[in-house]
Amino acid sequence: MLAMFMGAIEATIVSTAMPDIVAELGGFSLYSWVFSAYLLMNAATVLIYGKLSDIFGRRPVLFAGMTIFLAGSILCGLAGSMEQMILFRFIQGVGAGAVMPIATTIVGDIYSKEERAHIQGYLSSVWGISAVSGPALGGLLVEYVSWRWVFWINIPLGVVSMVMLGLFLHEKVEKKKPDIDYIGTVLFLVGISTFMYWLVEAGNTAHTGPLLVLGAVSFCLFALHERRTPSPIVPFHLWKVRPILIANLVSLTTGIMLIGISSFLPTYVQGVMGKSATIAGFTLTAMSIGWPIASSLSGRLLHSIGYRATTLIGGAALLAGGLMFMFMTPDLGPWWAAASSFVTGVGMGLTSTAFIISIQNAVEWHERGAATAANMFMRNIGNAIGAALLGGVLNSQLSAYLAGKSGADNLSVNSVNELLGGEGDIPASARAILGEGLTSSLHAVYFVVFLFAALSFILLLFLKKGE
Repeated sequence: MLAMFMGAIEATIVSTAMPDIVAELGGFSLYSWVFSAYLLMNAATVLIYGKLSDIFGRRPVLFAGMTIFLAGSILCGLAGSMEQMILFRFIQGVGAGAVMPIATTIVGDIYSKEERAHIQGYLSSVWGISAVSGPALGGLLVEYVSWRWVFWINIPLGVVSMVMLGLFLHEKVEKKKPDIDYIGTVLFLVGISTFMYWLVEAGNTAHTGPLLVLGAVSFCLFALHERRTPSPIVPFHLWKVRPILIANLVSLTTGIMLIGISSFLPTYVQGVMGKSATIAGFTLTAMSIGWPIASSLSGRLLHSIGYRATTLIGGAALLAGGLMFMFMTPDLGPWWAAASSFVTGVGMGLTSTAFIISIQNAVEWHERGAATAANMFMRNIGNAIGAALLGGVLNSQLSAYLAGKSGADNLSVNSVNELLGGEGDIPASARAILGEGLTSSLHAVYFVVFLFAALSFILLLFLKKGE
């Protein structure tokens, strides 16, 4: 629970601090890479950690990941430039791949099939408390101390969690010869990295052709290799079960939605609505309230109305939340932003909890780590693709707006640094142009978020009754 606490805080506390990080370090054009760097390494390592936990046990693998994560957190707090921040987020992401999936797998190990749905409510409540405190704490730290403390707050949480797991988690693991798919990992990492770079740059690079060819070839080789290797990092045989396939695909689309909201909502509230970091944190907190409430309900609904009905209600909530974000305007204020977050959180809670419970009930211990990690892998991939794709949409839309606007000759995407910082000597007219450009660009981002909400609901319709 403490490990989940740390992971949940990380998901929201950095988003709240990002406008102030950009204001101090500069480099608004690199905004998305602060998230993409972390999510890329998280996604690339999560399956490896899941596989290792099935071989060596949960505890040693979780300890290794948390140690790397905490080292990255310390370095992020010491960053002196946006480039350093991105590098240190890579390191933090390498460790983060172990935290949430193995913590969730441990829960699957401890409780029986009958108990898991019931106990998920307690777990979600603890996760919810940590996630609720994340944006609020982040806003307070940014406003009254320093944004650097949003990274350093992880240290005591991680240390206490590791000490308690060391004392109380006892495992009997049958030792096996390590059989890790290094080739598949490298091919996947090359493929996803090239596509992400292209997406973040929105195609504005002279190397577009070679990048796309390299990415496509890497993914093709990856797919071929995974079908032939005796120990693939992606357990394709589990994907032949329709509910697991749909669960993983919807985790991908909701991952894109989640990063689009958590990454760019603080920017909208601070840069467009002109509110403080604390209020921006409050709008994200609303999602973290809706999520655990819905998660605790999800376990009960699974028993009473079934898997398909539970996930369809969650899909409808995602659709409603996406619509609310698409129609959000500065005049509606932070309460509308918070309500949109809450409704989206309800959808996330209902679907994600149902997915994890059903997947863990479908596999044995020796595959539980890999199966749980595979679902979170798809969520992480969605996060990574979403950060890159939506960051590219934001940058390209803002660049196009400024290029076609009279009076914006001396303004660029990076001029938003001063808008978010609330400082600088740019005139009021230029500040107004930047605000209008940011509003227009973020509306384009939320339109894409709505499209993925619609796709999530359509995918859930393919579930059959009784599955």
